[in-house]
Amino acid sequence: MQQGYISFFRKNSKFRRFWFASVVSWIGEWFNTIALFFLILEYSGSEFLLGILFSVRMALFAISQPIIGVLADRFNRKKLMIFSNVVQIGLALSFLFVDGEEDMWWLIFISGLMMLLHGFYVTAERAALPNIVDDEDLLIANAIDSASWSASLCIGAMLGGIVVSEWGTDVAFILDSFTFLLGAIILYPMKIPQKIDEKLKGPIFSTAFQNIKTGWDRISSDPRLLRLVFAKSSWNLAGAGLAGVFLVLAGGDLDGYGAAFGFGLFFFARGVGTGIGPLVARTLFKDQTKWPSLIGLLVSLSGVFYFFVGMSLNMALPITIALIILAHAASGANWVLSTVLTQMWVEDEVRGRVFSMDMLILGASAALSTTIAGFLVENYDLALDKGMMIFSLIMISSGIIFTFWRPDLKADADSNLS
Repeated sequence: MQQGYISFFRKNSKFRRFWFASVVSWIGEWFNTIALFFLILEYSGSEFLLGILFSVRMALFAISQPIIGVLADRFNRKKLMIFSNVVQIGLALSFLFVDGEEDMWWLIFISGLMMLLHGFYVTAERAALPNIVDDEDLLIANAIDSASWSASLCIGAMLGGIVVSEWGTDVAFILDSFTFLLGAIILYPMKIPQKIDEKLKGPIFSTAFQNIKTGWDRISSDPRLLRLVFAKSSWNLAGAGLAGVFLVLAGGDLDGYGAAFGFGLFFFARGVGTGIGPLVARTLFKDQTKWPSLIGLLVSLSGVFYFFVGMSLNMALPITIALIILAHAASGANWVLSTVLTQMWVEDEVRGRVFSMDMLILGASAALSTTIAGFLVENYDLALDKGMMIFSLIMISSGIIFTFWRPDLKADADSNLS
């Protein structure tokens, strides 16, 4: 029998602290993101640079993941999360010195470094969560985690849009730095149990390749896990361009709204959707054996809703917002189901390296998607509605391909024959 969210919170004091530290940091991150959108479009007016911002962020996030995964299995995960927050305090404050188009490239680079550090936090947090809650509570914990990320996106993006519109980007960056500090303070007293693989001992760099290979071997040796690590990237191949470029530009073009408020409004809708999706998934999809089949279908369903988002851009704004919510509800369900399965299937001592591979593939697909989307808008004057519909068709196709790619079923059949 599934317990309720309130009773789960009441009996899990360690999870409450762990959760609150993450929420505080996430809210600040979305303050930061909305302010960066505004600065890039205000000083450069370049859609391509907007795509480059996302691409650099996701590329640095992705290429660092193999090493981060090793560190998350070798060192104290709580300390890695605190390290991520503390360093980002100074980086967030560095944006106060942006004052012209010539600063766009170092702004993008610093933002990329912050995303790299965010990778430390995300990988360590995902790997540590099963050490804080019981196995039977993983779904509810991840549903809360994902819904809270979404609520943080809603609150952070909307407040970020209001703060930038009313008081400017400097206030947003100062508030962002404060949230990282607060998140680190909340985490500091916690004790999180962790098993360390004995094979990880020895010099970091000389053993790094072998340890990274261990993570990949764990994935490749298990066909069901091999398929699962491509679950998030199957959405991101088109979804990153849709949410990170087309949706941002559409928000900035809303008639009667300032650009910053428009960014915040559409990202608010995105956050509502990704918050609802995991909660609905927990209620509707109780049979875990069906989750691997549902993941690809949810990607295609998200693409269908995004197709209608593109069609609705010149229609009533409430319709567009409702469709954005539905599109991201499907993607949020995809995220939480694939994450829970990975946490359940993978052992503690190698979990960080497996999640790092998951994030590597996710980040690489997102970087590719946003680069292409920004390039097409900047150089080929691709209309936002047409761009959304084209990318949504790619997403639908990606979900269908993922649904029919079942190496796990083939492995089971081969095993039965032998």
